[in-house]
Amino acid sequence: MSPEVMQALAPAASILGVIGVAGWVITTWMRVKHGYPLENSWGKAVYPRTSSEEAERIKLLSQENAQLRAELGSIRDRLGTVERIVTDSGYHLTQQIDALRELPRN
Repeated sequence: MSPEVMQALAPAASILGVIGVAGWVITTWMRVKHGYPLENSWGKAVYPRTSSEEAERIKLLSQENAQLRAELGSIRDRLGTVERIVTDSGYHLTQQIDALRELPRN
């Protein structure tokens, strides 16, 4: 290549290099901001390393999550039963009878 072509391509190459580095910095910043672990060139996590205290906390939160899910399931079952009772025609009949009892007598 001639020196004129090299001089013409040098700004474009340097701009591409700066864009590449800026993209890498922004990507790394976004990963750290959202809690993703940093990785080395082999894909292994570099930072943060989980301590035994953090692992215990994760275990406790997982147990609490399972308990809350079980409780939510039982509440859904109970709500389904209540909905079935309310939409039952016998319940409406009872309400109508009670309403007739509350009417003033002449």
